[in-house]
Amino acid sequence: MKSNVVQTILVVAIGLAAAGTSYAHEDYSEGGSLHWISHVAESKSQPTANQVAPYGYVTSSPAARVANVDSSTRYINVTRGEAVQINVAGKSVTWTFDTLGTPTFSLDKIVPGAGNVTVYVAPNPSDAGG
Repeated sequence: MKSNVVQTILVVAIGLAAAGTSYAHEDYSEGGSLHWISHVAESKSQPTANQVAPYGYVTSSPAARVANVDSSTRYINVTRGEAVQINVAGKSVTWTFDTLGTPTFSLDKIVPGAGNVTVYVAPNPSDAGG
C-alpha cells in the first residue's frame, strides 16, 4: 500500500512539473513574429558593420571567381553570399555580396572609379525555402 501511495505522488509531481514548464515561455502572437521582435529589441549586442553593410563587405576568404572590369563592362552578375575578386584599373578587392534586399547597385559604391557598371545580385538558391 505504501508503495502505491509513493508511486502515485511521484506520478502527480512529474505531471505537475511537466505542465508547469509548458507555460514558461508563452507566445500568442501571429506566427511568433512579435515574440521574435521582442527578443531582438532586448538584445544587448549591436549589429556588426558587416551585418548592416547594404552592399556586402571586403573579405579575406578565397574568391569563388574573378570578375575583370574594363571600359567595355556594363554589368556583372553575382549571387548573394558569393565572394568575388573584382579587378578594376589595377585595383583588386575580394568582396562578399551579402546584400539581402539590394538586388542592383552601382559597382562604384564598392570600388570607387569603377565607372558606370551595374551589379546584379541574384538570390542564393540555398536561401530558398522548401
